[in-house]
Amino acid sequence: MPSDTASPRISRAWVIGAGLAGLSAAVRLAGLGWSVTVFEAAARPGGRCRSFYDSALDRRIDNGNHLLLSGNRSAMAFLRTVGAADSLVEVSPARLAFVDLGSGERWTLRPNRGPLPWWVCAPGRRVPETRLTDYAAALGLRRAGDRTVADLFDGPPGSARRRLYERFWEPMAVAVLNTEAAAGAARLLWPVMSEILLRGEAAFRPCIARTDLSESFADPAVKWLEARGGRVRPGVRVRTVSFDDAAVTALAAGGETVAVAPGEPVVGAAPSSACAGLFPGVETPNEYRPIVNLHYVVGDGFALPGGLPLLGLTGGTAQWLFLRGDVLSVTVSAGVAEADLPHDRLADTIWDDICRATGAAGPVPPCRVITEKRATIAQTPAQDRLRPGPRTRWRNLYLAGDWTDTGLPATIEGAIRSGETAAQAIGRPPAAG
Repeated sequence: MPSDTASPRISRAWVIGAGLAGLSAAVRLAGLGWSVTVFEAAARPGGRCRSFYDSALDRRIDNGNHLLLSGNRSAMAFLRTVGAADSLVEVSPARLAFVDLGSGERWTLRPNRGPLPWWVCAPGRRVPETRLTDYAAALGLRRAGDRTVADLFDGPPGSARRRLYERFWEPMAVAVLNTEAAAGAARLLWPVMSEILLRGEAAFRPCIARTDLSESFADPAVKWLEARGGRVRPGVRVRTVSFDDAAVTALAAGGETVAVAPGEPVVGAAPSSACAGLFPGVETPNEYRPIVNLHYVVGDGFALPGGLPLLGLTGGTAQWLFLRGDVLSVTVSAGVAEADLPHDRLADTIWDDICRATGAAGPVPPCRVITEKRATIAQTPAQDRLRPGPRTRWRNLYLAGDWTDTGLPATIEGAIRSGETAAQAIGRPPAAG
């Protein structure tokens, strides 16, 4: 006997790409009431923010090194949502230690509580041999226009302004933008000022994954989605997308064709080059910068100065050292030249930097070098203008990714916020409205 009540229609949503942008969009869409399926071409979700077991090192390592700050509100909210808020180790009170490999000088940035950054008035809290007035140039970030970081902050040789540039703005710009400071878009650093530096010590605390990046981000997100009926399908590449005049109508994923019904949203959250190939007429950034990561097994007795889990470097090849257990991980951002070096030669060069920074000695320990030649878009003013928004000319196709126009740099925070933005543009399914 037929039921008097029709079964409720399932409101489906489709996400292409299980990096942090895709997972963020999927989590937010599931929270809004959509039944979400995520396709991921790689064997594991997480994109550039994933971990794996390295048999040569006999250690589990991260594909790339990522530094979060406690003021990264979208990333922190994402972790709370998927139940992984306690998966990060927070440096509290906030401290960022640096060493100049050229001069051997060391200093630690120590922001104060509250939004007024009076810490720059205290010589012991700021970059040495700089003046309070040198920091005023930061106010120009909000209206930087097409100026580069070097345009805005560099100064004459030997000046205090040049020292601040070399010891703070340049390394921060290279780390955040993954683009050399002479070409990096200065305006993209404004969110770092407004959301981090101008919110005081509580927003400036470095946060490092307690175990590894997959256990902090991808794994709990997948588990959260599956508990709510979602599906993440690793190893399934979306090869083609079919359209009518107004909407996406089908996805060729793996060996099957998936029909996309009217009203079902599709989020393209794959890398920019992949989305440009899938979606005709969608303009994306087309220049990239590499990141080179090295992982050394240094032994249990190794420690960074001050007992901190990270150390910033200037005047050398690398920019950041991260210590977790007995694995010392190193980041070379915007490493155009380093990306083409033989791995053993690069490991030797970076080990020299490590020894000068930490006082370590001895032969180069076991090392794994991971080169990502297209780690991020080139965050220059020209490329920044090519970043698309979340909406496209097709009514059911949306874009997410750190390469989209979030107003933020192409970082973890930018990726996660792009997924939120796409999901917000889609809204609740009709049945849940």
